[in-house]
Amino acid sequence: MDKSARRKTKKQKNHLKKRFFIFATLALILVVGSYFSERLCPYDPYEQNLSIAKASPSLAHPFGTDRYGRDMLSRVIVGSKTSIYSTLLLVVGITVIGTIVGIICGWNGKKLDTILMRISDIFLAFPGLVFALAVAAVMGGGVQNAVIALGAISWPKYARIARSQTLAQKESLYMRAAILSGCSTGKLILKHILPNITGPILVTAMLDIGTMMMELAGLSFLGLGAKPPVAEWGSMMSDTRNLLTTHPWVTFAPGIAIFLSVMVFNLLGDTVRDLLDPRNER
Repeated sequence: MDKSARRKTKKQKNHLKKRFFIFATLALILVVGSYFSERLCPYDPYEQNLSIAKASPSLAHPFGTDRYGRDMLSRVIVGSKTSIYSTLLLVVGITVIGTIVGIICGWNGKKLDTILMRISDIFLAFPGLVFALAVAAVMGGGVQNAVIALGAISWPKYARIARSQTLAQKESLYMRAAILSGCSTGKLILKHILPNITGPILVTAMLDIGTMMMELAGLSFLGLGAKPPVAEWGSMMSDTRNLLTTHPWVTFAPGIAIFLSVMVFNLLGDTVRDLLDPRNER
């Protein structure tokens, strides 16, 4: 590689690092801010005041008020905790479960691999959100059941990735040398397999955060997620959708919050993917 190519590669890597820092900072602000959301609210998000119901956006109420006179800015802020942390819990859960299943299948093979992969095929055969709707409806709705419903349909993707990566690592020369040296199965998996398959799984998880946030909001919008008066962005949009033509700000406020949060996490996921791309290491 000549000097100009090396300079170009270095410049690209520095640009990616700056992008990562910016989007990671924004994502951290969202996560930390949502944790302290109750303290950041200018008003009680559940206090009703019918005298100012459906008030237009103003300095006192930047996002206006809903039909019960509740401050929409406060409800959007406090709703971030349910929306963001439910999504993060879901993504962490499906990543861990799917990775464990994939490693087990890739390492052991034979009958266990066949059984678990056929089960994953069954889940993958259904349209994701449709299956989640059916599961959530059977379980009766609620944030917890919505998370379980989406988790039930989402883990096979991670299992497939972990299995394929494990099979590839298992056949490598360094793994054969480690096996011949007498390493235990646990050490082989924890020290050699897991670190080498983390990259693709991490990228997939980062890119899934925005998708899962949208799907959780979708279930809540359809009445199968968070239930009023709990402040959750999808549920808030559902509760105010009949005011969209007359008082659009009460619906736009949680919608904009979903849009911005999904955008930040998606851009962060794209940046992580680019940083971990082997072509950028040249």
